[in-house]
Amino acid sequence: MTAPTPQDQPQRDHLVSALVRDEPRVLTRITSLFGRRGYNIKSLSVGSTEHPGVSRMTFVVTGDRGVVEQAMRQLEKLHDVVRIIDHSLEKYVDRELVLVKVAITPESRVEVRQIAEDFRARIVDVGRHALTFEVTGDEGKITAFIEQMRPFGILETMRTGRIALTRGSNADIPSHVYHGGETETLRPVVESVEPREERARGVPNLF
Repeated sequence: MTAPTPQDQPQRDHLVSALVRDEPRVLTRITSLFGRRGYNIKSLSVGSTEHPGVSRMTFVVTGDRGVVEQAMRQLEKLHDVVRIIDHSLEKYVDRELVLVKVAITPESRVEVRQIAEDFRARIVDVGRHALTFEVTGDEGKITAFIEQMRPFGILETMRTGRIALTRGSNADIPSHVYHGGETETLRPVVESVEPREERARGVPNLF
């Protein structure tokens, strides 16, 4: 039986965060690295962290495990990157925000509002012929809400993309980023995860 080729390996979404320095063209360098390898970034969110001068990028990229692992190895070599966090290796919490503008009629207004209440969606704009909702939750909840509203007529949508944090405190930040050092209670958990360099040595270089 022959080993599967990279083309035969399953394509799935990978949720990855990168702690990066706030320097010019960092976003361009990171996204172009994936672009050169033919991988589309499905979603991307960037924001400041609790540490001045450090931002967090969270992106979802689709591809087979081996190639995405190689891409993350390349990201770690960039001077601007403090650390790459592969959320598939640890427990994490993720959220996404979406704005959805839904067409309404006098007959559908009550039903649309009821569905929104079921999803704990918040009305952020009211018009004579449309309601705009804000929904926060995981990817499944956001997708389900959009599908529920689709029969009424979706006029516009805007999704922020997924953001994620490792469960626990300070679990995904290297100690040199902290002024006071790493959280002691999480040290055994952090050290139990096999270093990325060790895992990556067994992955063939496909680039």
